[in-house]
Amino acid sequence: MSDLTIPAARPVNPRFSSGPCAKFPGYSLDMLADAPLGRSHRAAAGRAKLKEAIELTREVLRVPADYRIGIVPASDTGAVEMAMWSLLGARPVEMLAWESFGEGWVTDAVKQLKLDATVRKAPYGEIVDFAEVDFDKDVVFTWNGTTSGVRVPNGDAISADRAGLTICDATSAAFAMHLPWDRLDVVTFSWQKVLGGEAAHGMLILSPRAVERLESYTPAWPLPKIFRLTKGGKLIEGIFAGETINTPSMLCVEDYLAALKWAKGLGGLRALIARADANAEAVRDFIADKDWIADLAVDPATASTTSVCLKFTDPRIGDGAAFAKAVAKRLEAEGVALDAGAYRDAPPGLRIWCGSTVETSDVQALMPWIEWAYRSEIAALQAAA
Repeated sequence: MSDLTIPAARPVNPRFSSGPCAKFPGYSLDMLADAPLGRSHRAAAGRAKLKEAIELTREVLRVPADYRIGIVPASDTGAVEMAMWSLLGARPVEMLAWESFGEGWVTDAVKQLKLDATVRKAPYGEIVDFAEVDFDKDVVFTWNGTTSGVRVPNGDAISADRAGLTICDATSAAFAMHLPWDRLDVVTFSWQKVLGGEAAHGMLILSPRAVERLESYTPAWPLPKIFRLTKGGKLIEGIFAGETINTPSMLCVEDYLAALKWAKGLGGLRALIARADANAEAVRDFIADKDWIADLAVDPATASTTSVCLKFTDPRIGDGAAFAKAVAKRLEAEGVALDAGAYRDAPPGLRIWCGSTVETSDVQALMPWIEWAYRSEIAALQAAA
């Protein structure tokens, strides 16, 4: 594109937000008609819906039969903090961070729980060297950096016979990336990411090793009611059978069930991963021969396939933050990309959500618009000079 001609094609769905994310194709509010509204979640109908959500989660994510799955309060944040407050302190701890949310877990461990943790950090666009991590300690990390566009490529560096627990925030990875269950003891995510569900509900998945820790260790600090997973030294099994700690939204549960059924009908995890991979590839194919835009991820092996982060590299750009915001504003004004700006703590640029509910054709249609918006802003800079 050598001029400022507006592209002919537009994304059918311009929602590229990294959370809450786009609803799955064909979604309709009519799909929520069977929600047991105005009923107790403890009534038979409510319990059945919650149990079904857990069972379908296990089926689609291929969670081992001996892992517990629970629906917990406060989204992914609640699930991660529940795990940290309940499990950490029994062994030495390593905290790994390469983006904003991982930094938050470091703050919780060091400043709130006051653990003498080993902290390993990497800048945005990179991850830490897992070969240096001591997995005989308890290790807390994000699988995919939602704000930094990088992910753990696989679980090969995590020891299968580790002495410590691995606590993995997988909120923008679950349903779009392979998770090696034998290397993960705690996995958390929220409904509003890859499946485009509604917010405020978190998922907590525990390995048998994590359950053993819960039943054999009592933290030195007090636990709020919504963090308590044991009673009398035993796991509260009801939490992992749909008996939630507090009242869930049955409308949101129905919405999550609709997304899970869509995912299952699509072909399950393999199909979901293939969709996200194709979406991310469409972005990277577009930027491959461009000298004005690049992937924030330094190493292609660790580049995210959901939260794809881009940076502008044109040397004529003086104020990177202002330029990136102006481009995102143009895209939104044209109705072709909503919420596509970089996260507030991340380097300036764009963040294009490529999760499994997004259509590859929409990603492909967006790419010329990014170039149009970039060239329009460069022209505006030159005119003002």
